[in-house]
Amino acid sequence: MKKYQLEITVFLSGALTMVLELIASRILSPYVGSSNLIWTTIIGIMLTSMSIGYWLGGKKADQNKENDINILANYLLIAAIATSLIPILETVFVNTLAQAVKQLIIVAIISATIVFGIPSFLLAAVSPIAVRLKNNAPDNVGATSGKISSLSTIGSIFGTFFAGFILIPNLGVRTIILGCSIMLWALSFILFKNKNKKYYILIIIELVAIVGLNILGAQIFKIENTDIIKDVDSEYSRIWVKEIQVDQAKYKTLQVDTGLESYINQETGEMGAQYLTYFDLFEYYNKKAKSTLMLGGAAYTYPMHYLSKYLDKTIDVVEIDRKMTEISEEEFGLDTNNPNLKIYTTDGRSFLNYNETKYDTILIDAFKGLNAPFELTTYEAMQKAYNNLNENGMVITNIISSIEGENSNFIKYEYNTYKAIFDDVKVFKVRTNADSKETQNLILVGFKGNKHIDDEKQEEYQGLLNNEIHNFLSEKQIVTDNYAPIGN
Repeated sequence: MKKYQLEITVFLSGALTMVLELIASRILSPYVGSSNLIWTTIIGIMLTSMSIGYWLGGKKADQNKENDINILANYLLIAAIATSLIPILETVFVNTLAQAVKQLIIVAIISATIVFGIPSFLLAAVSPIAVRLKNNAPDNVGATSGKISSLSTIGSIFGTFFAGFILIPNLGVRTIILGCSIMLWALSFILFKNKNKKYYILIIIELVAIVGLNILGAQIFKIENTDIIKDVDSEYSRIWVKEIQVDQAKYKTLQVDTGLESYINQETGEMGAQYLTYFDLFEYYNKKAKSTLMLGGAAYTYPMHYLSKYLDKTIDVVEIDRKMTEISEEEFGLDTNNPNLKIYTTDGRSFLNYNETKYDTILIDAFKGLNAPFELTTYEAMQKAYNNLNENGMVITNIISSIEGENSNFIKYEYNTYKAIFDDVKVFKVRTNADSKETQNLILVGFKGNKHIDDEKQEEYQGLLNNEIHNFLSEKQIVTDNYAPIGN
């Protein structure tokens, strides 16, 4: 192993760099979201940090005339300490900054730079220093440099898949950060030459400090977030379950990124989100409706309401994240054994593409605020939804948008897209007193064929019906798989 210690170090440094990049999105997502713009920011900042690391690492390598491997060992040790500070910085710095600065991009840029820029910079410096240490003959510089770069890249590939498919879903970000810190410390220890008694004392103290910083970060997070009762990493998201007090009622909530996905009254079991009541309009517009498909389960608050209210109807729920379903069972009271409920753990668009079952109603509640999976917003997706409907069926979609102003693009794009497919389209505003330029829940309904209105339900739903936005206008073009300017 000693013969290949530099190669192993370069490989693992490349792997850990990509692990940290994936971890960055999980650490920052509850504060700034996980939109394409945020991902672009994180990747851009880390690449910038790595570029500086390659450059300065190369200069440091040239200054290392004696080929002292201890320089590389020290870089790795500093990287270990910088990595172990991430849990503390999440609460002390990122959370504080997010509360003080409302522009999410600015928060993301500063946070990514401070929290992840330093370890990325240090890990990038490993490769040029390793080239210098490995190369003894000037004629072999190209071959040595190519070999080191290749090992670093292969390590990055390994780290990406290993973290994404195995580490994050099974261990969670804090355990991974602790593991990365200890691994960097171990690499530093292995590489360091001429160890003496003083070095052993110092390196043990540093290990204790690294572990202590990780533990301290977890404790600070708990102290500052007493309302969070579960912090879970799934394959797709970082999920928080909270207990909050609103007036005299206690609610249990499910948060993904910055958005509150679901909340339920812990005493009554009633849905907390007012917009979900608009999904019940299906029984007013189609009194013969018996079957419903819902895309996006989250905490399953609406499916549970549906199953308790409509004992003679069925609902199929498509939720891509298996952890969401597990959390709903554990924390929100979902009964997956209900014969009127079927759960499909798959992507919503994929389900629409290949499903052969027809439904009377399709409910879409898969958008995280202004951040939407574009593949569920396009003409092609809605054409599939239309084809999955029985005659006189409807699609009801929850959209976060303003009616007018700079945040109104989402509803305007979707309105025209629905108009191009459905026989009739309606828009409802949930918050009746909200300003037209204020971001809010809007309900978009597309009808296939004729409506079979249940006049006996009119009084029950008149309050919701009164919130229809008549003569809604949009100048936006249709959203397609080729052109989808939403979902940023």
